[in-house]
This record gives sequence, structure tokens and C-alpha cells, in this order.
Amino acid sequence: MNSKNIVIVDDDVAILDSLGVMLDFEGFQVNAFERGSEIFTYVESVSKPDIILLDMWLSGEDGREICKRLKENEVTRNIPVIMMSASRGLEDTAIQSGANAFISKPFEIDEVVNKLNQLTA
Repeated sequence: MNSKNIVIVDDDVAILDSLGVMLDFEGFQVNAFERGSEIFTYVESVSKPDIILLDMWLSGEDGREICKRLKENEVTRNIPVIMMSASRGLEDTAIQSGANAFISKPFEIDEVVNKLNQLTA
């Protein structure tokens, strides 16, 4: 059974809910946030996750900028980040932002679980 602590950041509540349920079923400990800025408070005051799933386009926030901030921060620099987007062809820009991997929406849960397992092995 998996006990990795996953943080999901997406402004789409339906995606947060469905991903949360599916990953919980797979044995991950899931914490979900609608705003990217919330992750910094969480990491600094609550817990350092094993991995972060981060949407590229958040309401009023750019996931790429959040990823850059995470990778520049001493505390969060080594946490793997998987960026997600429904916009095609953004893998290069995600990687340039510091993301360790990219997943296109819509995605299969198996693809997400495989990437999570690869990056937390």
C-alpha cells in the first residue's frame, strides 16, 4: 500500500475531487488546494509533501510561476512537481519552469499513478 503524501493544486473543484478520490483509493495521502499560493503556507506550516500535482492555469495564478518559486525555495526545491494542463503542447514550457513531468488533461488515472510512483520511488 502506498503512503506517499500528495498535494494537488487545481482551480477546478471537480478535478480536485475526482483525483483526490482516485488517488486515495490507490493509497496516497491527498491534500488538495484551489489556489497555488496555499501550497507555500501548507509546506511551511503543516507538512512537506512527497510530490506536487500542479495545474498550469489557475484562476489569477500561473502554475509555471508557482513551480519556479517552489524550485527556488530551499524547503521545496527537491519536491517533484508534475504539471497538468488541458492545453496541448505545453510540456516544454512546463519543464522549463522546473517541473519534473507533465500530464495532459484529460488523463487516465493509471498514467497519473505511474508518474507519481516513478517520481517518488
